[in-house]
Amino acid sequence: MLASSFSRQSLARTVLAGIAAVGVTLCASASADAAGTLTPVHSPDQPIAIRSHNVKVTINNGFARTEVEQVFFNPNATRMEAIYAFPVPKSASLSEMSILSGEIELLGEVVAKPEAERIFAEEKAQGNDAGMARKESFQTFEFLVANVLPSAETRMRFVYYQPLEIDTGVGRYVYPLEDGGTDEKAQGFWSRNEKVDGQVSIDVDVRTALPIEELRTPGFETVATIDRVAEDHHRLHLDATGASLNRDFVLYYRLPTNLPGRVEVLSYRPDATKPGTFMAVVTPGIDLQPITTGADWCFVLDVSGSMQGKIRTLADGVSGALGQLNAQDRFRVITFNDAAREIVPVQAATPENVKAAIERVRGLATSGATNLYGGVQLSLNRLDADRATSVILVTDGVTNTGVVEPRAFHTMLGTCDIRFFGFLMGNGANWPLMRTICDASGGFYAGVSNEDDIIGQILLAKSKVTHECLHDASLTISGVPTHDCTDELLGKVYRGQQVVFFGKYDQAGEATLTLKANLTGEDKTYTTRCAFPEVSTEYPELERLAALQRIEELEVKELAGLMDPEESKATIAQLGIDYQLVTDHTSMIVLIDEAHQRHGITRSNRDRVERERTAQTQRAAQPVVNHRVDAAQPMFNQPAPTVSGPSSSGTKSGGGGGGGALDPLSALLALGVGAVVAATARRRRNSQTASAAGGGL
Repeated sequence: MLASSFSRQSLARTVLAGIAAVGVTLCASASADAAGTLTPVHSPDQPIAIRSHNVKVTINNGFARTEVEQVFFNPNATRMEAIYAFPVPKSASLSEMSILSGEIELLGEVVAKPEAERIFAEEKAQGNDAGMARKESFQTFEFLVANVLPSAETRMRFVYYQPLEIDTGVGRYVYPLEDGGTDEKAQGFWSRNEKVDGQVSIDVDVRTALPIEELRTPGFETVATIDRVAEDHHRLHLDATGASLNRDFVLYYRLPTNLPGRVEVLSYRPDATKPGTFMAVVTPGIDLQPITTGADWCFVLDVSGSMQGKIRTLADGVSGALGQLNAQDRFRVITFNDAAREIVPVQAATPENVKAAIERVRGLATSGATNLYGGVQLSLNRLDADRATSVILVTDGVTNTGVVEPRAFHTMLGTCDIRFFGFLMGNGANWPLMRTICDASGGFYAGVSNEDDIIGQILLAKSKVTHECLHDASLTISGVPTHDCTDELLGKVYRGQQVVFFGKYDQAGEATLTLKANLTGEDKTYTTRCAFPEVSTEYPELERLAALQRIEELEVKELAGLMDPEESKATIAQLGIDYQLVTDHTSMIVLIDEAHQRHGITRSNRDRVERERTAQTQRAAQPVVNHRVDAAQPMFNQPAPTVSGPSSSGTKSGGGGGGGALDPLSALLALGVGAVVAATARRRRNSQTASAAGGGL
C-alpha cells in the first residue's frame, strides 16, 4: 500500500458533517475562490443552469485521480463566455481539460500563460470554439469557455492528480468546493447559483495493498452505497437530485492498526534511453517512547473578517487542544485582525485556567482586516529559553494589512528557536505563505475543511502528543545516480507518519535508501536496498507528481527570498510545459485538432494522457500490487546502528506527511511534542559539548 503526502503533515478532523459540494462558475470574468455558478450582480442575463455534475475518484498507491464532468445549459438567446472556477486542491496537478460542444470535442495542451491568453482571445474573436484553463495563484483553477451556444448544453471535463494523506493507518481524501470566503471584492460583485437541476454523483474506487477495515463518509451512511469488492478494494457511490452545492466532500478509509515499518517504491521509465522517475515512501516502524516534559504553548488565532464562517471550527479545535494540555504545560492565547492582542496571558494549564480560556475562545467574533505579521510577531515576545515553545497558528492566511511580504516572515522566524504549526482554515487559504512560515521555523502546516468534524479518532492524536519523534531527519539514495530529488532534509518525523521522496534515476541498478535522524539526543541510521528497473511503465502519472513537487519547492524558495524570482518563474514555466502542468506561469489552451495545428502547438499532453489512460486501464484489470521493497531487508525491524559523532543541527524542516482523521488542534499538540524532544535533545547535546570543553553546568 502506498498512500501518503509530499513530506508535509496534513492533519484534519475525522468525520464528515454534511453533504458533498459540487458546483460550477460561469460568468463573463471572475476571480472567485470556490465552485458555484456566478453571474454579475444586477446582470440582465439569466444564470447558466447546472444540468449535472459527476465526479469519479480513483485512489491507488499513493495518489488520487479525480475526474469531473459538468453539463451546463445556457438559457439565454445569445452566446456567452463562461468561466468555471474550482478551488485548487492541495498539491494538485491539473492534467486534462476537454469541452464537448455539440459534436465537436476540444482537447487541452499546456503552453506559456501569455501564449494561451493570446490564442484564446484570437479564437474567441473569430467566433470559434475554444477553452482555457489557468491557475489563479493558490486559490482557484479557472476554466474559460468561449462562445457558449444559446439554448444549448455544453459538457466540460477535467482531471487532476494529487498525493493523499495517511497517518497511523487512516487515509483522507477531500473534494474541496466550499466558498473560501477570502475574496471580498468577488463576493460583492458576483451572485451565486449553487443548485444542480439534475443529478449529482460521486464515485470513489479505493485500492490498497493492505486490507481496508472501513470506508466512511459520515453524514452519508444512509445514502452512500459501499461495495466491498475485496479486502483491499472498496467502492463507494452516492447520488442526489437537485442538491445544493456549497460544501466539501470528505472521505476516510482505515487500514489495519499497528502496521509494520516498511519502504515502498513506485517507478516509471518508458525505456532504457530515458531517465526514470521514482516515488519512495518510508513508513518508520520505530518504538518512539512516551515523554512527559512540560512545554509552553502559544495559540495565535485569526479573528479577521475573512474568518467569518470558520470561527466555529477554529473555536472547536482550539478548545479541544486546550483540553489536552497537562499540568506541566503553560499556555497563552493571542488574537489578531487589524492589530494583535494577548487575550490570555501566560499561565499554567490548570483545569480552572483551561476552562476559562475555552470560554474566552468560544466567545470570539470576527471583524476587520488581517495583520498576520502582527500576530506572529507578538507570539515571539517573552519566550522562556529554558522551556520548549510551540506556536499554534490558526488562520486562512489572507494577510492584507501590516507587513505582507513572505520573506519578512521567513527572516523573522529564522532567528527564533521556536516551532510554528500552521492550520489553514477553508478553501482559498494562503498555503504558500503558511508553508514559508513553517519551513523557516521547522514546523509544518495542514489544511482544515469546515466539513471535517471534531468528533473522531482523537486517540491517534494522543499518540503524537505523548510520544517522542525523530528530528533532524534526512533521506538519501545512493548506489544509483539520481537527480531532481526532493529536498533530503525532512526535519521531524512523527509517530505514524510517512515520508515521501521523489526523484529521477539515470540507470537501472540496486540502490541503498538511508534514513538518518536524531532520537532523544542520539543519532540513528536506518537502511535498506531496492532495485530501480530498466523499464517500468505502470505509473506514468509519477512524472507529473514529481514535477509538481519540484515546483512547490521552487515557490517556497522564491517566497523566502532564497531564489531569484525570474529564475524561479522560468524554471516553473518550463516544468509546466515539459510535464503539462497548469501553474502560475502556464495555462492549458483547449482547441479542436485543426486549431492546435494552425497555432503550431505540439500535442504533448495528448500523448501523455494516452499513456496515463493505458496504464490506468491495465491497473484496473489487475489485482492490487504490493510495492514494498524492504521485505527481505527490513529498514526498521532490525537494530538501528548508532552513528558516532555530533548530531546535525539547524536543518530546515520539509514538513511532515500524513494527517488523516485527526482533530486538527489536538494534532497540533502532537506536532509540538517534536519541538519538546528537539529542544531537550539540543540542551543535552549543548551540555555535553560544554562539559567536554571543560565547562558545563
